[in-house]
Amino acid sequence: MKYPKGSKKIANTSVDTSKPKKHTTIDAHANRGMTLEKEIVETNQYYLDSDRAVIHKKPTPVQVVQVDYPKRSAAVIKEAYYQRPSTTDFNGLYKGKHIDFEAKETNKNVLPFQNIHVHQVEHMKKIENHGGISFFIIRFKKKNETYFLRLRPFLYVWEEKYLGDRKSIPYEFIVEHGIVIPFRLQAKVDYLSIIDQVCELEEKKS
Repeated sequence: MKYPKGSKKIANTSVDTSKPKKHTTIDAHANRGMTLEKEIVETNQYYLDSDRAVIHKKPTPVQVVQVDYPKRSAAVIKEAYYQRPSTTDFNGLYKGKHIDFEAKETNKNVLPFQNIHVHQVEHMKKIENHGGISFFIIRFKKKNETYFLRLRPFLYVWEEKYLGDRKSIPYEFIVEHGIVIPFRLQAKVDYLSIIDQVCELEEKKS
């Protein structure tokens, strides 16, 4: 496959080309209205409760500069600011591997690069370089579809941004190079099942 603007061909990281592309079950539609982040937090809690993995949302460091005490037993933060830019949304451990990923939702048929920051991508590169697993979970809200996209195919499109050729990732690219994440009753965003598939495929190739 040749990408626009003379991009190089990259390996297709999809696991199963016959995988379903849409959530078409009744249960899948029942989760509409809930944010992707909230669904992942609930999924992570299920993974933790069932002892499958330990993965949490990262807190963003905040510096408090002004606090009011209207009551002795209560404090109200009046002014605060972020100490430094956050990296990715979630990280943790699964089967001895460091897991680190960013979750994004979009109402468009593209994922705008303005929603992704350089320091996040650089952090994800370091995770991969040190043997961790880094990826994006991307939800197209109008289509009610959620995809798992590894860092490697993402980078080829991301690098075109700095050549001035791209401002977003097309839906079609994510469908081709990503893997649809199944919706389950308890694990609403069951991304660990996708990680298992990816790791199994990589072991077979090695």
